[in-house]
Amino acid sequence: MANHPRRRRPLRTVLVLLILLLAALFCIRRGNTALQVTRTDLTFTDLPAGFDGCRIAVLSDLHGAEFGENNRNLFSTLAEESPDYIVYLGDLEDHYRGPAAGYAETVAAGLTAIAPTYYVTGNHEWAIGDVPALKERLTSCGVTVLSNQFLTLERSGDAIVLAGIDDPNGYADQKTPEELATEVYGACGDPFWVLLAHRNDHFASQYSLLGADLVLSGHGHGGIIRLPFTDGLLSTDRTLFPSYTAGLYQENGSCLFVTRGLGNSGPSFRLFNRPEVAVVTLHKG
Repeated sequence: MANHPRRRRPLRTVLVLLILLLAALFCIRRGNTALQVTRTDLTFTDLPAGFDGCRIAVLSDLHGAEFGENNRNLFSTLAEESPDYIVYLGDLEDHYRGPAAGYAETVAAGLTAIAPTYYVTGNHEWAIGDVPALKERLTSCGVTVLSNQFLTLERSGDAIVLAGIDDPNGYADQKTPEELATEVYGACGDPFWVLLAHRNDHFASQYSLLGADLVLSGHGHGGIIRLPFTDGLLSTDRTLFPSYTAGLYQENGSCLFVTRGLGNSGPSFRLFNRPEVAVVTLHKG
């Protein structure tokens, strides 16, 4: 009997390809909408004892995103973590999409209902413009805006300093991080202090030299695409293999924690890099 070539089955091939495409789209959608809670423990020998066990929720880079109606899922996820403080590290809204009416106020009210909330600007706030009005709206909702300023936090009879700087996209004549650090030391001696600064990529060359015990940053979006054995594939400036994109780093005696953030800017998307609700717990060593 003669052998006949096997008939091609184009319909089956199309179905397989369609299933693979749908699976890929599902993974991408889930990877951009399903919140991931990460918990990090940081130990410092000079942390005041009253702050041992202090939980700080670290958020950044919403870019106008919503997780559930009016960010209901974001707020419920945060509330389950019972943070002592919430810090928001800029890019609340997105320059390319433009701000939605009432969005900033809704986010601010949701966060402050959970814990005291502290905010610094990112580059997108300045690209949108009218930052003073945004700061006033956030303040009216109970958020503490740190514009090249510092304050003391008190817990269990001890105090630490919390400082925050405006993004470098801000006013040309704004106070520099170095000037702010000088003010911290002048007013408080040699305190344990935490710096809120949007830009992750300024840590090695500038922020790590200020003397802050801990710097909290966003901006890097986790490297946008995360692959094994890389610190992210792309920077927000679209350069390859950036560093300081997610997690913990140390330089010049200072510690940096970078959150991967929550949203996307413009038409971009995340891959293997879910939106992050980061919780940092401080411990006295």
